Amino acid sequence: MAQLRIALAQVNPTVGDLEGNLRIVVDSARQARDRGAHLLALPEMVVTGYPVEDLALRNSFVSASIKALHRLAAELAAQGLGDLPAVVGFLSRREGPGARYGQPAGAPQNAVAVLHEGAVVVTSAKHHLPNYGVFDEFRNFVPGDTFPVVRVRGVDVGIAVCEDLWQEGGPVTAARAAGVGLLLSLNGSPYERHKDDVRLELCQRRAREVGAALAYVNMVGGQDELVFEGDSLVVDAEGELVARAPQFTEALLVADLDLPAGDDAGRNPGTGPRTDAVPHTDEVVDGLTIVRRTVSTAPVEPYTPDENVVTPRPDPLSDVGEVYRALVTGLRDYVTKNGFASVLVAISGGIDSALTATIAVDAVGADRVHGVLLPSEYSSGHSITDAEELARRQGFAARTIAIAPVVEAFEAATAKAGAALDGLSAENLQARVRGTVVMALSNQEGHLVLATGNKSEAATGYSTLYGDSVGGFAPIKDCWKTLVWELSRWRNAEAVREGAVPPIPENSIEKPPSAELRPDQLDTDSLPDYALLDSVLDAYIGTDKGEAELIFAGYDPELVRRVIRLVDRAEYKRRQSAPGTKISARNLGRDRRLPITNRWTV
Repeated sequence: MAQLRIALAQVNPTVGDLEGNLRIVVDSARQARDRGAHLLALPEMVVTGYPVEDLALRNSFVSASIKALHRLAAELAAQGLGDLPAVVGFLSRREGPGARYGQPAGAPQNAVAVLHEGAVVVTSAKHHLPNYGVFDEFRNFVPGDTFPVVRVRGVDVGIAVCEDLWQEGGPVTAARAAGVGLLLSLNGSPYERHKDDVRLELCQRRAREVGAALAYVNMVGGQDELVFEGDSLVVDAEGELVARAPQFTEALLVADLDLPAGDDAGRNPGTGPRTDAVPHTDEVVDGLTIVRRTVSTAPVEPYTPDENVVTPRPDPLSDVGEVYRALVTGLRDYVTKNGFASVLVAISGGIDSALTATIAVDAVGADRVHGVLLPSEYSSGHSITDAEELARRQGFAARTIAIAPVVEAFEAATAKAGAALDGLSAENLQARVRGTVVMALSNQEGHLVLATGNKSEAATGYSTLYGDSVGGFAPIKDCWKTLVWELSRWRNAEAVREGAVPPIPENSIEKPPSAELRPDQLDTDSLPDYALLDSVLDAYIGTDKGEAELIFAGYDPELVRRVIRLVDRAEYKRRQSAPGTKISARNLGRDRRLPITNRWTV
C-alpha cells in the first residue's frame, strides 16, 4: 500500500472571471502545499466558473479558457507550487474533425486537466452530458471519449467529471477496468433538498463498484438561480466515509489515504487478480480510451497521517437549516458577484417580506438592507407596527411612503377618461403603485429590489404583474408558503438558541396572510388553505401528475381542476418573473418549461 495525502479545494469561482478564478486556484495550491498534500483537486470548470451556459458557444471564451489554463500551469510553477499535481476543470474544445450535425458549433467541452511542473500533463472531457432539470449540456458541449489515469506517487488516479459519476457505465466502468487506486470526481453539483444524503450514498456505491477509494470535490456558492453547497467528501474502497467538508462554505478538505500502488498491467497489487484487467496500451472500455500518464512513480516516504476529518460539522444542519443557508448563500453571491451595494425590500408586516428581509440581513448585513413601508388605506395598524418592529429588531433602515395619494391620483385620472377602476383593477393598481415606487427608489439610489413572492403565489398567479412581483431577485421564489413559515420559525428558534432576539415578530408568523388590498381581505378568499394547496401544487408541479392521477391519489376533483387551471393560466406571469434561488428538485424556472399558449389541461 502507498500513502497519499489529497487536498480537495471547495471554492467559489465566478463565471467569466478567469483571472479571479486563477487566483483562487493558486491560493488553494499554496494552502494544500502548506498542509503537505501530494495531490490537489478543484471543482468542475473552476477556471471559467460554472455553469457557463451559452458562453461555451463563444469561440473567444473557449480560447480564453484554454490560454488561462496554460497561464495557470506556468503561474503555479513560478510560485514554487509546480511540484504539486493539480487537477482542475476548464472549458476546452474537441480537436480533430470539423462540425458534426447535431452538435454545438465550435465543439466546446467540459474538460479537466492535470497540471504539473508548469505543464499540462493530460486533458480529458466529461463523457456523460446531463440534459435534464437545469442542465442543457448537450446544447453547450460535445462529450469526451477518453478516461485519464495519472500515476501520482505510484498510485493510479482516475478522473471523472460530475455526471460521469451519476450515470452507469462509461468512466465508472473504465475506472474499474483500469485498476485505479483512487477515483477523483470533479463536480459542479447544485444544491437540492436532501441531495447530501443521495450524494454520499452514490459515492459509497461507486467506490464499491470500482473497488477503489473515491474523492468527490464540489464547488460552493451561488450562480444566478443555482447554489452549490460544497459537501466534498472522501470514501474508501469499501464505501466507508473517510472525510467530509462543511456545507455552504469554502474549505480545503485534506485526507490521508492508504492506497494500492499501481502496476504496469493495469491492476492494483493487493486487490487480487482482476479478470477484467485490460492491456496497458490503447485500452478501450465502454467506448472510452483509457489514457495513462505518469507524474511521479516514487512512493511517499512513510509518515504519520493526520486524523481525517469525518464529521467537521459538530452541529449538523437540519433540513430546514440547510434550505435557509442555501437561500442566504444564493442571495449573498447574487448581490456580491453582480456588484450591488445594497438591497431594497418592501416590508408589509407579512411573513413573506419579513423572511425576505431577514435572509437579506443575514446575507449582506443590516447596513446594506433598506426597507420601505408602503401603506394604503387598507393597511392594518398591526401590519405597519409589525414591519417597523422587524426593522428595529434587525437594525436596518426603513422609511414609510404612503401610497394612498398616488392611488387616488391614478383613479381620478382614469375616471376622468371614462375608465373608473373597481374590483380587481383597483386592487392591482395599489400593487402597481408600490412596484413603481420601489423601482423608482432602486433607480435613484442603486439598490437591488428583492421580490418577496413565494412559490405558492408564483404557481397560482396570486400576484400582480408589474406590482408586488417586481424585483431583480426573488430569494424565496422556490419556497412553498408552508416552507416560508417553517423557515421563519427555524430562524427565530436559532436566534433563541444563540441567546439573541428572534428577528421576525411573532405576529408576522402567526396572523392569517393577507394582501390587504381591500377591507378584511385574506388569502383564503382566493386560494385554498396553504397546507392543502401546497400539497396539490407539489404533486402537480414537482412530479408532473395530471388531473386523473391527482384525483386517484385522493384529492377532491374540483380542487384539482381549480388548482391546475390557476397554475396553467399563470405561465405568462412566471416567464416575466425575477430569478430566485433554487432549493427544490423542480423549481418554476429552468426545471419546468411549458408553453404559454397551451390548450392541454389534463
